[in-house]
Amino acid sequence: MPGRRKWSMDLILREQDVGYDSLQKLPAPPGMRKVAGLERKIESEGGKESSGVAGGGRGPSSRDALALAAKKRARAMAVATGPGKQIAMNAFMMYMSGSNLNIFSISIVSMAIMSPIKGMMNISNAFRAFEDPDGRVDLQMPKLLFLGLNMVWLCVGLYKMAMMRLLPTTSADWSGTVVWKELIETSSIPV
Repeated sequence: MPGRRKWSMDLILREQDVGYDSLQKLPAPPGMRKVAGLERKIESEGGKESSGVAGGGRGPSSRDALALAAKKRARAMAVATGPGKQIAMNAFMMYMSGSNLNIFSISIVSMAIMSPIKGMMNISNAFRAFEDPDGRVDLQMPKLLFLGLNMVWLCVGLYKMAMMRLLPTTSADWSGTVVWKELIETSSIPV
């Protein structure tokens, strides 16, 4: 539309703005002291270090290191939520395979059991690329989420196995382990 004006809004508060003095008198919200301290630390280190050719090749600045750590955290969370996507796909495949015992349904169920077990066994390999020697990247939450989603995936596979009657879930499945009493005496009188 040619006659339409675009509005832009600047949300940065400056000294000449109305209410600047009264906002400066208010206490800082919870957590803002840490943010302000971190910003000061980054700015002070940013003046000392620089990346690229101008810095003499000393390596990335702390701002770049924090950005890299944030990207690693985001990619680790993407890897952690990967099994969640597999759960929906496998659940649909198991639903479509039916509850009859045939090679297709057994292979689908065995994949739904073995894949999460392998995933839980190889959790250190899955997150090795995101580990940071400086300890800036906390991988505890992504690893817990990864384990939790794999457990859900395993439970879906076990549920399907139970519906196919492949798991011993009823008392009739355990009748072979019942120890029968040996009768010492017999009589013709009913008890």
